[in-house]
Amino acid sequence: MTPPRNSTAMRDVASVLHPYTDAHAHQKNGPLVITRGEGVRVFDDQGNSYIETVAGLWCAALGFSNERLVEAATRQMRQLPFYHGFTGRTHEPQVELAEMLLERAPVPMSKVFFANSGSEANDTALKMVWYFNNAVGRPEKKKVISRLKGYHGVTIGSASLTGLPYNHKLFDLPIAGIHHVSTPHHYHGAQEGETEEEFATRLATELEETILREGPDTVAAFFAEPIMGAGGVIVPPATYFEKIQAVLRRHDVLLVADEVICGFGRTGAYWGCQSFGIAPDILTCAKALSSSFLPISAVMVNQRVFDGLADGSASLGTFGHGYTYSGHPVPAAVAVETLRIYDELDIIGHVGRVAPVLQDGLRRRFADHPLVGEVRGRGLIAAVEMVEDKAARRNFDPARKVAPRLVALAQDNGLIMRALPGDGIAFSPPLIITEAEITDMLNRFGRALDQLHVELRRESIAAV
Repeated sequence: MTPPRNSTAMRDVASVLHPYTDAHAHQKNGPLVITRGEGVRVFDDQGNSYIETVAGLWCAALGFSNERLVEAATRQMRQLPFYHGFTGRTHEPQVELAEMLLERAPVPMSKVFFANSGSEANDTALKMVWYFNNAVGRPEKKKVISRLKGYHGVTIGSASLTGLPYNHKLFDLPIAGIHHVSTPHHYHGAQEGETEEEFATRLATELEETILREGPDTVAAFFAEPIMGAGGVIVPPATYFEKIQAVLRRHDVLLVADEVICGFGRTGAYWGCQSFGIAPDILTCAKALSSSFLPISAVMVNQRVFDGLADGSASLGTFGHGYTYSGHPVPAAVAVETLRIYDELDIIGHVGRVAPVLQDGLRRRFADHPLVGEVRGRGLIAAVEMVEDKAARRNFDPARKVAPRLVALAQDNGLIMRALPGDGIAFSPPLIITEAEITDMLNRFGRALDQLHVELRRESIAAV
């Protein structure tokens, strides 16, 4: 459905370059203009209501209307609308938020550095890894490993860590020193008859062979999302992180956990690390940190990493990294209030109660659908992957744009959805979603999926 060309839409086409958008197609089709939000729903300028099935960008954990967060921002704007953290300055919201994050960390952490997005947080973590190894006298230990289909951001460094082609092509990325190992996706990556545990063993062996090939004295860190988000909502196979971490410990390779999507309850635990037994040296988070009401992200480091950073800053006289808005008091105040609300709502308990409606509902209703190859997920994050051949696990020809077509049909049915690489459709609704709202969402999705099935069958018949 092409949105109507009203004044706002026409001005947008004339003036805005959109992220993750085909710029030529946008000139023709125009934008969907969203005017307000309420709970798990958003509304367009024509008055149409949509359930936001991915919480915007995996991030609006408390939905699209929360007066307490508005009030927290307003109070802080009136008291101290801006101050920075450079050269030892601070303010109460920054300190309180850092203390709250350290109290909630999945493993003991020492300090918190604030940035403005997940990309900046992961870029910062990459720079910290390099800085740390220089400071402790290991200038050759700089190479970093991440995974194919991993997503860590779009800055030059974080986009290099990302393992998706459209984040590299035409940008001259990845930069040197970044290496990618296999995606831990059993459905597509396992060999015939290979169990999840055997698959995990093979991937751990691949990681170790990569480290040994490059030289353990040159490999500094491994970046990983607990559940891979934008690359397909890929849940790691059983024993994967246990085996991966054993390899990293053997070769003294730092582990950076990217909790930008998984953190703050998404997987059913406060952190994705807790869902999969991950003990990181560095942890990055963003998105649900403020329920995305204002931009803020954080990098937590353990004592060992902090000691190296501190020694380096002493030798130079400063830690030469930071952003004008690092620890900005207004987003920090909103994040403090967000964490309080999570505690008061018992957001982990709520996710535990409603997640089975999503996970079991998707599997029960759609796993056997003619278009569906795999349903996967945990907590309130999931994906439905469509395939042309279920037996061969073969996706559709990308030229057919099957997943984007389903997204368009879902929009006609009152859902805003997100297509993933490989004909996947993501589910990551606001954490406050109710059982009834999940059921409504699945009903609408089912109608759209059936409509797509009819369209594809007609195309197949016409092609004969």
